[in-house]
Amino acid sequence: MFVTLLKAKLHRACVTHAEVDYEGSCAIDGNLLDAAGIHDYEQIEIYNVTNGERFSTYAIRGEEGSRIISVNGAAAHKASPGDRVIICAYGGMDESEVARHKPRLLYMDESNQVKNSRNAIPVQAA
Repeated sequence: MFVTLLKAKLHRACVTHAEVDYEGSCAIDGNLLDAAGIHDYEQIEIYNVTNGERFSTYAIRGEEGSRIISVNGAAAHKASPGDRVIICAYGGMDESEVARHKPRLLYMDESNQVKNSRNAIPVQAA
């Protein structure tokens, strides 16, 4: 059986730009892409914590060290500078790979610096 699991997450990144007239995609600081293991042109899901919007696009490399998170094209109507977003990439794997899989989870501050990272989400208490 083929299973889709969370591969990488930028948790609570801050949108720096929303460019309607730029070719559609999401520009992400290249250092953050590398740290998360997200590839150029890889499909990503964006969950806007500020306004509840959820949408799909693809990642493009932003200038390394810029801390840019630019939501572009039609998606720019779904996020504004200052919005906090969760950016996720998913990967497909065989059942035999599931037990060994560990996602790359990066937790961001308001200036898109990585505060900490983990490879598991704590169990949610009732």
